[in-house]
Amino acid sequence: MHDVSRRLRALLDAGIALNSELSLDALLQRLVETAAELTGAQYAALGVIDQSGRRLERFLTTGIDPETRAAIGDPPSGRGILGVLIRDAQPLRLDDIGDDPRSVGFPPNHPPMRSFLGVPILQRGAAYGNLYLSEKEGSGSFTEEDLELTQLLAGQAAVAIDNARLYESATDWLRKFETMNEIGLALASELELTPLLELVSRRLRELIDARMVLIALPGAGGRLVVAAADGEGTYGLPGIQLDLDHSKMGGVLERARSERVDSVLEDPEVDQTTARRLGVQSGVYVPLVVGRQAIGVVVAHDHAGPDPRFDDDDVRLAEALAARAAIAVDLSQRVSQDAMRKVVQAQELERTRLARELHDETGQALTSILLGLKPLEGVADADARAAVAAVRELVVSTLQDVRRLAVELRPSALDDLGLVPAIDRLAQTVAETGMRVDVEAHIGDERLPQSVETTLYRIVQEAVTNVARHSGAERLSITLMRKNGAVVAIVEDDGKGFDPASTGSDGLGLVGMRERLALVGGTLRIEAAAGAGTTIAAEVPVT
Repeated sequence: MHDVSRRLRALLDAGIALNSELSLDALLQRLVETAAELTGAQYAALGVIDQSGRRLERFLTTGIDPETRAAIGDPPSGRGILGVLIRDAQPLRLDDIGDDPRSVGFPPNHPPMRSFLGVPILQRGAAYGNLYLSEKEGSGSFTEEDLELTQLLAGQAAVAIDNARLYESATDWLRKFETMNEIGLALASELELTPLLELVSRRLRELIDARMVLIALPGAGGRLVVAAADGEGTYGLPGIQLDLDHSKMGGVLERARSERVDSVLEDPEVDQTTARRLGVQSGVYVPLVVGRQAIGVVVAHDHAGPDPRFDDDDVRLAEALAARAAIAVDLSQRVSQDAMRKVVQAQELERTRLARELHDETGQALTSILLGLKPLEGVADADARAAVAAVRELVVSTLQDVRRLAVELRPSALDDLGLVPAIDRLAQTVAETGMRVDVEAHIGDERLPQSVETTLYRIVQEAVTNVARHSGAERLSITLMRKNGAVVAIVEDDGKGFDPASTGSDGLGLVGMRERLALVGGTLRIEAAAGAGTTIAAEVPVT
């Protein structure tokens, strides 16, 4: 009776001690040691069951020294007698483990064990793990009293584990909340897009403990461009283009909702070649949403640890960070666009000033020189007349170049008469080179907004210049038309064409065209192939 009271007192003290332990790791180790002490077991272990409910993900022991543990090798995963408790979640008491037909024996270097007591630790009806006890002191078997005490201890442990989990979860969320605030402040102070995206990818990877994080933004030609990446194996990924219509990122961007993928190899939207090359197993895909519009996608791959899958908390954290990042990215893009708009406006003003000076000052000065040469053309000396004629020819050529340059800088027809007359004048200039140029306009007589006229003229001018310099075309057509609340400018040629996906295409001014169009909400479409000519279509909405 005295021994029973002592053990009950020890059980009560153990319960108090367990509930005062807030570190889950320390709590589990203390639980193993307490179970051995209460029952007189030489060896004790606690196996934590994984999310599948079929295997052990952790195995804590007492009674086995580090050298023996190292000699045994990998911890058990849940076969044999240990697996019986995982499947049945019922107490199990054996006089001799080896006599049970379900036993699979012990690995080499494992100490001999005969008597066995196993008790599940249940949390809200589900098994969290199991307590395993072996080798009762005195070489006897575990008693019914041992079983009852261990079950009481397991019940107390379930409550203590809950408390420790809640504490660690609350502490973890507090830390993550503080981190989110720090990230929010950092995002608010960063306006450059590239450093901003690098910050988001790095902090998200740290926040949810991912192996790698990628951020992709919509690019030209219906493509997604990886704008930032952080983590293992991401070197060289920024700048890679992805298919918008046939990729997981593109699907998430279109649907504008988060998705968690536990196995990327089983998702039909995932590019399996890329997934295998990167060696990724799981993923969290979160769109960057402003208003109701997705402006990018953040992807995290492979949670650190034995299980690469992310959980619901990881998704919520990624969404919270993405919400802050989306606002910062949108602001950065707006600031960048506003800066670009001011640069373009300043360029147009400077072009106008230079064109006016060339026309009014330089042109008039050259005309005055021509008039001054007139009296000298009748001199008697033949050599002098030849010299005057040569100077006159040079001045006339220079005057033509000045007028052409003034028109290229800012045609007066664009400001005075509108888009169609300015493009007609541009076509006439190109036709003087021997190329056949056709202009067809169906946009009505009403003037378009100045920003639209300037943008479309510059796009057509750039495209026509490219045709004249690079295409070897014999025929060029320029078409202006209205289409569903927009004005479309189409430039087609029968030249040698080019590969729009090649890096050299930037030299054709395509990036500048897209940037100009983006300022007025427009889009650029390119159809080209080697030897098959080129079609460039610019579309700008007109309200």
